[in-house]
Amino acid sequence: MTPKKAPTHPVHLLWGEDEFLLRDRALEIFAPARPREVDGAEWQGGETADLSTPSLFGEPRALLVSNARELTEEAVRELRRYLEAPDPEAPLVITARVGERARAPAALVKLVDGVGAVEEVRIQRRDLAGWIQRRAGTKELALAPDAAVALVETLGENPAAIDQALDQVRSAFPGERITADVVARQFRGLGQQHIWDLCDRAFGRDLPGAMRSLRTLMESRGEGLMILGGIAARLRDLLRVRALPERLPPAELARRAGLRFEWQARRYRDQARRYELEELVRIHEHVAWADRALKSGATDDVVLPMVVMTIAGDPMAVPVPEPVG
Repeated sequence: MTPKKAPTHPVHLLWGEDEFLLRDRALEIFAPARPREVDGAEWQGGETADLSTPSLFGEPRALLVSNARELTEEAVRELRRYLEAPDPEAPLVITARVGERARAPAALVKLVDGVGAVEEVRIQRRDLAGWIQRRAGTKELALAPDAAVALVETLGENPAAIDQALDQVRSAFPGERITADVVARQFRGLGQQHIWDLCDRAFGRDLPGAMRSLRTLMESRGEGLMILGGIAARLRDLLRVRALPERLPPAELARRAGLRFEWQARRYRDQARRYELEELVRIHEHVAWADRALKSGATDDVVLPMVVMTIAGDPMAVPVPEPVG
């Protein structure tokens, strides 16, 4: 993903695989204005009124609609009416997260066609190190090229995790040039952060991507119980998020679910919505079985793929294996 020019349209549809990148690009379009943010699943009606009505105090008007694939038909109709004559001084950005290799949602493309810009937001694997370098520059962090590569090798390809890591090394080594050796010292033992990528893909119901991520972990001799522990931790987070009210703001959701960051709350809520509660309970039963199986001598290459297929496929269609031992 290369640096973008200033926007020339009042309306943007952003689509891609990664929620962090979508929101980051949206805020870049809005800058320096701070938009009102609305999750598509939480649309109440009347949200476009803020765009078409001038502020009494002259503040910039801007609206970010995330998770747009969850918009109701009524919400889409309201947006369509507004887009018949959008205010050129009030930017509207709509974001839609899609699965790996999926295309832009046709209904949303049709919604903004002829009115605004449609943009895919993604980072090619070959461009990830360059993106990290640019990201470090925005944080006034001197990052050596080998450090960018080391971050990917240590933490995986999750942009949100890498962005968080850049903040961490900036705080830990103020004013220093960050090299691969510094990354190794700071994140020694955290190579299992690759598990984040596995969990994102599995609980995003991206079965092919999850299986590739699992294979990478196992080829790097990732400890089976540690991988399963990461899956179990994510599952517990999703169960807590699923049990909380849908309309909680991200900051409050993060606080009540025991999460550290708002982006985690957004991502985990999106993942939790993909499952009924009984599906998450069934997955928990499979994880508990897998834990007993691994501790009883079963091999990682048999047990872990079964767990991942259950998560990313149809949990209710896969029977829980018989108790081990």
